[in-house]
Amino acid sequence: MSLIATRPEPGAARPYSFPTIHRATVAGGEVVAAHMPGQLLATAFLLLDGGAARESQGREGTAAVLAKCLEEGTKQRDSAAYALALEGLGAELTTAVDWDAFRTGVSVPVDLLPRAVALMAEAARTPRLDPADIARVRDDEATALRMDWAQPGPRADAALRADLFGAGERYGRPLHGDPTSMAAVTADDVLQFHHTWLTRPGVLLIAGDLDKLDLTELGAAAFAGTSGTSAAPEPPLDVPIATSRRVLLVDRPGSVQSTLRLGHRAPERAHPDYVPITLVSTVLGGAFTSRLNHLIREVKGYTYGIRADFAMSRRFGRFGVSSSVHTAVTAPALTDTVAEIARTQADGITEEELAVARTWRAGSLTVDMQTPGSIAGALATLVLHGLPDDYYATLRQRLLEATVDEVSAAAARYLHPDGMTLVVEGDGALIRDDLVAAGLGDIIDAAV
Repeated sequence: MSLIATRPEPGAARPYSFPTIHRATVAGGEVVAAHMPGQLLATAFLLLDGGAARESQGREGTAAVLAKCLEEGTKQRDSAAYALALEGLGAELTTAVDWDAFRTGVSVPVDLLPRAVALMAEAARTPRLDPADIARVRDDEATALRMDWAQPGPRADAALRADLFGAGERYGRPLHGDPTSMAAVTADDVLQFHHTWLTRPGVLLIAGDLDKLDLTELGAAAFAGTSGTSAAPEPPLDVPIATSRRVLLVDRPGSVQSTLRLGHRAPERAHPDYVPITLVSTVLGGAFTSRLNHLIREVKGYTYGIRADFAMSRRFGRFGVSSSVHTAVTAPALTDTVAEIARTQADGITEEELAVARTWRAGSLTVDMQTPGSIAGALATLVLHGLPDDYYATLRQRLLEATVDEVSAAAARYLHPDGMTLVVEGDGALIRDDLVAAGLGDIIDAAV
């Protein structure tokens, strides 16, 4: 007796509509809201110009410490009283820091959103910031980073970033700092960062049933007591590409694996070729069925997985490949990976590959954009990158309509296999000679 399963055929794509966007200027700040009729839950994000790019050299990690300290109480309530106030609404305060922004958020039943936004603003605008709390949070974060950096990966990531953007530039250092910079953060650093960046109005993002919400009331609560304006956006960075490959060796004696990080600079998130660039990365290394995963995992058996992507922020982008392989196959894994990137750059992609990438990306977008939290996150992308209000309303269709010629042209233009930096974190005594023999580029010892 046998069981035969027939794979169902995909059905016709159903239409997708991004919520209508409303904007309002309130109390010196801006409210950007998405209308989700009938939605019982509402989400609010306070988006502030206080991302990691604003941190001082040698104090990377300041924003992350500040984000964690918002949970330590406010000038009006201690940490226990503040936690109870949130709990009384069934809410949780979330915080996040990336290169471009500092954000706080809450999600509650729609009728409770005004009270939740007031509590969120209380934490962001008037945190307690007791020096003892700051020191404890800082020490906890530094300890977590030391534990993280004891594992393979973070040093390789740091070496690649420093090589691509320059160790003297903020973008050339880790997003949340390293154990040394985090340990150096002082209470004065955190207080000054808060005073400089979190007391400006910023942007309040709302996703929910706007028929039950007063945007003016919400904006007034979010921007109360603030002053100043947001700094003018700085232009995107140039995208210089090296004229030859280089191999940075991060020695990890005794390691049984080599951690691989390959990359070069790329355009920023608002670049007009974002759609074809995204589809290139999907075909090359952004899915389990990608070219790199098929070759390096399935055919060669070098790794459990390998990924490639274009990471993009407001001012810069980075093409990157990441994997870990057994020490003995370090050089051939690198050689085959570079060769596959070169093949994609030279020959483009096939219609069959693009069809899979198109439907997966478009389908994921539709599935992801269902909750107030995901919609509020999409609003943040619009605001941060200066994208038009109809961006998400048309993105799905642009993904589905992308052609082989367009995506292959993007592969030719934005993949640079001959200008990549290849970082290898592994046992130098065992892999150096193989790397030299592979002829992938000059071998340079990286001190991280």
